[in-house]
Amino acid sequence: MAHQIPEDGTLLPLMEEFYTIQGEGFNTGKAAYFIRLGGCDVGCHWCDVKESWDAELHPLSLSDDIVKKADSFPGKAVVITGGEPLIYNLDYLTKELRKKGILTFIETSGAYPLSGEWDWICLSPKKFKAPRPDITPFANELKVIVFNKSDFEWAEKYAETVSPNCKLYLQPEWSKSKEITPLIIDYVMANPKWEISLQTHKFLNIP
Repeated sequence: MAHQIPEDGTLLPLMEEFYTIQGEGFNTGKAAYFIRLGGCDVGCHWCDVKESWDAELHPLSLSDDIVKKADSFPGKAVVITGGEPLIYNLDYLTKELRKKGILTFIETSGAYPLSGEWDWICLSPKKFKAPRPDITPFANELKVIVFNKSDFEWAEKYAETVSPNCKLYLQPEWSKSKEITPLIIDYVMANPKWEISLQTHKFLNIP
């Protein structure tokens, strides 16, 4: 990376930030400020934000400015996503958000070491770059995107690595939802430890 990103996390490659309603997983339906960081080498072919992959395309922003903007909205919860946000040290950003009384949520593939102070960790593991075993026990939510039938077996593999209190979600990949959703319904009815997550923001037509 040509970007000189300081290791202390005071500058981060910000792709976009927006205030919206969370669309998927445990916190669906809640107001939250989304911070999307650029940079990802996990490379899911069905990723709907491929423009996030190259960190060079996204300007380095002061973490202090990100916190200030997040604090200007009524919903006091921030979701940090990407790209893959844990490429960067998120200790400083999350500490400053928490000082403002803002809840900190992350969506991560778990492919990089855990940094930051979190109220909610959504682990969404990807076959293209598996999560680190030292992250899975900290997940509050395991959200597996189901693209084909083999993903059920793969989901079970990671369900064994998370804590007993971790929420388990299966989510149809959007472009294949017509064919995959009926399979997920049957699977959850047969394996009720799992729940279904839908990308409700796409139905609501919001970011």
